[in-house]
Amino acid sequence: MSIARPDPGPDSGADARSMARTPSGLFPAGPPSRPTYREPHPITGGGVAAGGGAAAGWLLLFGLLGTDVTSYAWWTVLAGLLAWVTALVLVRYGDRGVATGVAIVTAGGWSIAAAVVAVRWATSGDWPLW
Repeated sequence: MSIARPDPGPDSGADARSMARTPSGLFPAGPPSRPTYREPHPITGGGVAAGGGAAAGWLLLFGLLGTDVTSYAWWTVLAGLLAWVTALVLVRYGDRGVATGVAIVTAGGWSIAAAVVAVRWATSGDWPLW
């Protein structure tokens, strides 16, 4: 003798357990199907700060070599070019965080030098770099 059970209906979850669903990826169900690449030198705040500090010191040392606005501006341009070459080498072979800090501070140093040149030009009426 068999006892008839009532149909559980579509909202009971019986059908959901029987059908396999592909996970969305929002909540991983297991290990990834392919290996993931881990960067050997990830960009960190400490690296950016170290690069920025090194570039600030570099630009300061070169800027102190200048005795007037003209020599200060040219020393700053030279120091910035050398710093950016170093940043490009670091991007390719070293720590990209340090390279980022170097590039940001070098751009700021060039901006300061450009402002000094512009103020001198505006006050004297003579272009100070030639």
